[in-house]
Amino acid sequence: MENHKSTNALKAVILVLSILLLGSLFYIYKLSTDTRELQTQVTSTKTEKNTILKDLQDLKATYDAAIAEKTEISDELIEEREKVVGLMAQLEKSKGDAAAMAKYKKQLVELQAKMKNLMQEVEVLKKENTKLTTNLDSTKVVLADAKNYNQVLVGQNEELSKTVEKGSKLTVLNLKTATFKLRSSGKQIETDKASRVDFLRVSFTIAENSIAKSGDKTYYVQIIDSKNNVLGEKTTADFNGQSLTYSFTASVKYENKTLQVIHDLPGKSFEKGTYFVNLYDKTELVSKSSFTLR
Repeated sequence: MENHKSTNALKAVILVLSILLLGSLFYIYKLSTDTRELQTQVTSTKTEKNTILKDLQDLKATYDAAIAEKTEISDELIEEREKVVGLMAQLEKSKGDAAAMAKYKKQLVELQAKMKNLMQEVEVLKKENTKLTTNLDSTKVVLADAKNYNQVLVGQNEELSKTVEKGSKLTVLNLKTATFKLRSSGKQIETDKASRVDFLRVSFTIAENSIAKSGDKTYYVQIIDSKNNVLGEKTTADFNGQSLTYSFTASVKYENKTLQVIHDLPGKSFEKGTYFVNLYDKTELVSKSSFTLR
């Protein structure tokens, strides 16, 4: 009887131990399964975090390129880029749970949609700017052509003015000087002997010029003897800071036709040697000659 009780007790212990063993095995299996699921979930969440972060980096790069275009919506592009940068900072600090990833993914989709709309607007603005630039370049070409044409006209006008000015200048010809002795009878005898000369006669011709300005004209005659003395009046005139000492002036009324000018310069004790005669139109030397007395 006691043996039978001992056997039943042993069977009960074995049954309890078996149940505990099965329970332990089931717990270990469940724990192992939960651990693998957790590891899988963590790995999946980390991968999703990296994917979202990569998409955000691509968004930022797109905005950087668009902002560099400097369009009319650059301020709005900068504002959206800052949102992307802010979300990237939040994501990097996140522990990466599934709920957070779902929230970040939703925000990413919204930012991508906004970016798509803005990029379409940027493309439209770029096309308009290209068109405006093309029109501006065409306008610049037209203006440049007009400017060049005007410069050509100005150059032609300047050349024409110079030609007219040059052509309108009077030409002086045949500047000559003759020396005379005046007898008591009034007869004039030409001589080249210094001691006998009583006056000099300077003559020159103003050529005909139909485009020259007609009216009163004054020439300044300068006669210099062999000792470098100016004969005659020895008057000095000033022309805009330039001075000229002359022997006499020859004033005529020019009417665009050939005009002979003659002027006498009396004197005493003329020196022997070579004399130089210079004819000036103010300070411009227009003709010169020389003669010699013995």
